[in-house]
Amino acid sequence: MLRWEYALLVRRRQASTQDVGWEVTFTWYGPDGSMLDLTPYGDTALSHLNRAGDQGWEMVSMSEDANQAGSSELHRYHLKRPKVTAPPRPRMRGSRATRRLPG
Repeated sequence: MLRWEYALLVRRRQASTQDVGWEVTFTWYGPDGSMLDLTPYGDTALSHLNRAGDQGWEMVSMSEDANQAGSSELHRYHLKRPKVTAPPRPRMRGSRATRRLPG
């Protein structure tokens, strides 16, 4: 049976606290519960989604939340990929190894 693992890429755009203008950040929420700031690795959602696609991730859905005043927005990209499972171990059946004694 095919099993899936899921991840979330979040893009936040908000008023900058240090300069006049906007600040955009990207955060990756992995299937193992990890959280990673991806902001230094690219400045567009497409660059991050293409990198995720190269690693086997497929976008399932996207949602957007903008606040009422227009001072921030949040995009969520939901991704999935087939979960890698170890193949079952082969079972030894029917034959028992016999050891020959020298001489």
